[in-house]
Amino acid sequence: MDDRTYTAQALIDLADPQAVIAELCNHMLEHNAEISGEAGDVLLRLSGCSARFSTEGALTRIDIEAPDFEHLYFARLTVASHILEFAEEAAPAICWSGDHDDAARPPNFQILTVTGCMDVTPHMRRITFRCENAARFARLDALHLNLLIQQPGLAEPQWPFVGTSGIIEWKRPDLKPSLRKYTVRSVDLATGQLDIDFVLHADAGPGSSFAETVSIGTDVGVLGPGGGGLADADWYLFAGDETALPAIARMLENLPADAAGITYLEVSGTAEIQNLHKPAAVDIHWLIRNGEKFGALLVEAVSATPQPQGDQNIYLWAACEFAAFKTIRQFARQTWKLKNERHLVVAYWRDGKTL
Repeated sequence: MDDRTYTAQALIDLADPQAVIAELCNHMLEHNAEISGEAGDVLLRLSGCSARFSTEGALTRIDIEAPDFEHLYFARLTVASHILEFAEEAAPAICWSGDHDDAARPPNFQILTVTGCMDVTPHMRRITFRCENAARFARLDALHLNLLIQQPGLAEPQWPFVGTSGIIEWKRPDLKPSLRKYTVRSVDLATGQLDIDFVLHADAGPGSSFAETVSIGTDVGVLGPGGGGLADADWYLFAGDETALPAIARMLENLPADAAGITYLEVSGTAEIQNLHKPAAVDIHWLIRNGEKFGALLVEAVSATPQPQGDQNIYLWAACEFAAFKTIRQFARQTWKLKNERHLVVAYWRDGKTL
């Protein structure tokens, strides 16, 4: 067992280090980070890693510690990407030193091969992929991956590599793939295959177009897994539209047999209803949109749900369109007053933008 600590360091020139580091820390609090210290010496802890931001002359020093190289990679990536985002026009050059491996590709990158395709409903298509390391995607606390959808007409695919800043880079940035986040619907460890369900749209974006035109034998790059998923609880509330249906379906079929709760699934019409496996004490309510505003039925159903009383350990998971996400997240935090670890509410898409 490798019990060493992996480290990375960087010295950067920030025009306003206190403001940038404060904004980074505030953002990471949303992800359950622990913050200690004060301006000039701040320590951030998250997911077994730590990042210390201190002053060294006129520069800002960053020291990262992690339990393994993959955690170190993600810690560097997270810190660097947010510093560049929050520093805006005054973004500094970042060059990490310390532990590294010899792999040019990100450690969470794999190339999958399409082996099958079928329609689950009129607007839901399931694509099966062969995966060299399918076990990586079997976790239920990280259900998602990023699919790298190549630009049309390329002679060879664009695969990612890790730059000196720790951030993903591309040989031809002008031809880099479109990244779209999808749920791993199921994993078959015996065959080394996984399924991803795609929502088909009339106004198809990169993800929907990929699902409509992909052929058997196509190689597809993915980054993952990531994102939040199932947590232990006594009582569950799941809510989502078509884009969240694969994640909710996978979580339902992996709940303990004695789990209880309510599930709300909003779909465009009755033809999109699926037969889902679930514990007997988890009720499913299909909300048929029939042209109504995206997410309106979800918001109404969730808001009208009585909060379980007593000592029950509650977990609320919801994913939907951006406007509905804001309302449901507010409901979880302000009405039910759930702690961060007791709810996960995310926006999977925004009305008017392609998927």
